[in-house]
Amino acid sequence: MNEKERVVVGYDGSDAAGKAVQWAAMQAHRSGCLLNVVHCSLWPVITHNMGPVPGIAGSGLRHAAESIVSDGVALAREVSADTQIATSLVYGWPAENLRKLAATASLLVVGTRGAQGFSGLLIGSVSLELASTAACPVAVVGGSERPHGPVVVGVADEGWEATLRYAANFASLVHAVLKIVHVHRHHAFHHDAFYEAGVAEKRALLDSASRSVRNTWPGLEVQDHLLQGTSVAGALVGAAGDAQVVVVGSSAQGTLSGSFGSTAHAVLHHAGCPVIVVRHPPA
Repeated sequence: MNEKERVVVGYDGSDAAGKAVQWAAMQAHRSGCLLNVVHCSLWPVITHNMGPVPGIAGSGLRHAAESIVSDGVALAREVSADTQIATSLVYGWPAENLRKLAATASLLVVGTRGAQGFSGLLIGSVSLELASTAACPVAVVGGSERPHGPVVVGVADEGWEATLRYAANFASLVHAVLKIVHVHRHHAFHHDAFYEAGVAEKRALLDSASRSVRNTWPGLEVQDHLLQGTSVAGALVGAAGDAQVVVVGSSAQGTLSGSFGSTAHAVLHHAGCPVIVVRHPPA
């Protein structure tokens, strides 16, 4: 057990959060980390009467919140019976509480709670806020489960080292192929010579990224793909069609317009698998 490492997961009793708990439990098991199941109750914001109804055993808002925590632990035990689990029942806004509890964690895991019927609104506001403000990497768990798929990571022109290291370590833990993707944006007005010069530069970057991984994780199977497209996010989501997880980097400082990287934002909304956002300081 790595007692210094924790995987924190938020659980509110929903099906989406239950899926996140089980995904988090599996990652904690693989990495030998403590799993911290957290439930954030908003009831004290509305009422101070949290106690049981007189004469009715097992009633009351506090008991209901405690039951949600117990249910979260039970879900985690279904996939990992021997993982050490801690629980936290806190009161107040979920994003604020989870951000504080995960300040020193190795990973924060949340589910999707967006409006599933509307394109572009697949990620709930709490998940989006945490992905752009939490101090640690954040996994937003949704989409299909593909346990045998590759781990796909997008590398940008700069600042990709930490994202790549995280993805390579994750792929090593889950015994998956690491698929490194770089997208060379190409517009119709680009001159052919200009574009070809850019291809050589991007190929060199991708070769450097692949070589770095192979030197550090010599037993890891690595594939690299240089893709062309007008949308980095669109090409990355397309490349992750069979992935078990996609890892993206972001220099996000908040959820205000323009402060959360457009690529990370779009991948979170449209990827068909869990997404891990690894934040790094802006260049």
